[in-house]
Amino acid sequence: MNRLPSSGDLQGGVHRLPVRVYYEDTDNSGIVYHAGYLRWFERGRTEMLRHVGITHMAPDIAAAGYFAVADMNIRWLRPARLDDALIIESRVSRLRAAAVVLTQTIVHDEATLCTATVTAALLCPDGRPRRLPKDWENQFLALQQEAEAA
Repeated sequence: MNRLPSSGDLQGGVHRLPVRVYYEDTDNSGIVYHAGYLRWFERGRTEMLRHVGITHMAPDIAAAGYFAVADMNIRWLRPARLDDALIIESRVSRLRAAAVVLTQTIVHDEATLCTATVTAALLCPDGRPRRLPKDWENQFLALQQEAEAA
């Protein structure tokens, strides 16, 4: 039996990661603390990258550099609550020479709770911006086109 955590599902250019709201995610009213959404967005981005073969610990990827959030715009619409089953949706919305822009959404029972636009810049190991490798650019472009066509 496979006991690995879910890495979500990637279909039509959109990655979907299921998460559950636990007590540790909430304040004393049972509503998710605002920083919890940031963690879930990070997990969604990480699992989306994993689905296209970009994992943080792979030696060739580590040598290429690392992604760092350069910009994030978040809009909270409705609260998530204790024990809610959520879906974190991530899609590529734009490519730049050294960055990928993602649109992310947290959904509960088909209602959008929170949205974010995130720019993840690729940085060299020394911290300077680095152009996306061509194969990564092609993968991100394919995901963007799939999501736009859906």
